[in-house]
Amino acid sequence: MLSLYIPPGRPVADVVNMLRQEASISQNIKLKRTRDAVESAITTAIDRLVSINKIPENGLVLFCGENFDTGEFKCYMFSPPEKVTVYFYRTDKQFHTEFLEDMVEVSEVYGLLIVERDQGTIGVLRGSRIEVLEEMEGYVPGKHMMGGQSQRRIDRIIEELYHDFLKSFGEKVNNYLLPYLESGKLKGILLGGPGYAKKDFYDSDYIDYRLKKLILLPLVDIGYQGEAGLREMVMKSKDVLKNQKYIEVEDLIEELKYHLAKDDGLVVYGKEEINKALQMGAIDKLIIFDDGTEENEKMVQEAEKYGTKVYLVGDEIPEAEWVRKTFSGMVGKLRFRI
Repeated sequence: MLSLYIPPGRPVADVVNMLRQEASISQNIKLKRTRDAVESAITTAIDRLVSINKIPENGLVLFCGENFDTGEFKCYMFSPPEKVTVYFYRTDKQFHTEFLEDMVEVSEVYGLLIVERDQGTIGVLRGSRIEVLEEMEGYVPGKHMMGGQSQRRIDRIIEELYHDFLKSFGEKVNNYLLPYLESGKLKGILLGGPGYAKKDFYDSDYIDYRLKKLILLPLVDIGYQGEAGLREMVMKSKDVLKNQKYIEVEDLIEELKYHLAKDDGLVVYGKEEINKALQMGAIDKLIIFDDGTEENEKMVQEAEKYGTKVYLVGDEIPEAEWVRKTFSGMVGKLRFRI
């Protein structure tokens, strides 16, 4: 069964060429029935893709394959309700729907806003994922050397440009966040920035009054724009967001590093060692890098039997690559030494 996730911006021709290469590679599959099924899934996926000119704004998802038990063949191609953030292709015994599950399971969303006098970033925190929705840039001049009436006139012009930028930023915020509010998912809004602009934005009516009521205080002093700024703002707001998965995972990773540095025996890794520790009820928390394999799904189910809190992480967590490379994708914090 073929699963294909295509992020927005990826040329259709590139994806089709990749699938044609995969079709050639599939000739090496020894079992004829499996080889025929893979070829059929890839051919159907190609036929669907060549019928469109451009990947939609939210990306594209394809599932094509045959159910060996019933002989039924199905193919679905659709643009999901939220942006596809990974380029993922796999043929397997089942469709890989885990990336879609994250979209529908997360019921709480936090808006993330960074604003200064001529720049702004709008994003959301959804589960463990921070997503940049838009970065804006305007033109508001700084200080000038004019005097007298010219100074007052230029000051008014600068003030108007500043007001216009904040108004434009507010309109964008409404466009992005009101749908989350109206669907009941928007839990709160973090507002930050490097200077006085964030307070000016908060004190005035640049956004819908319903959104303004969701802005969480205190406002956050932040020095960066873009994704780096959003991450910094989230980490500085730990007390407000303490129940968010993103914060919990980052805190757990710092805790693991602390115990590794002390070499106190409270960190466990390696599949055999983790399985033994689970059966002893010794693992308090477990991080698993989500590679979409059935083996990982079984590990999650096994861990939850023993009251272990499991965090499935992907590339949206900055330290996820460290977990994948250093611990082969799995590391746990023990309740006690074993």
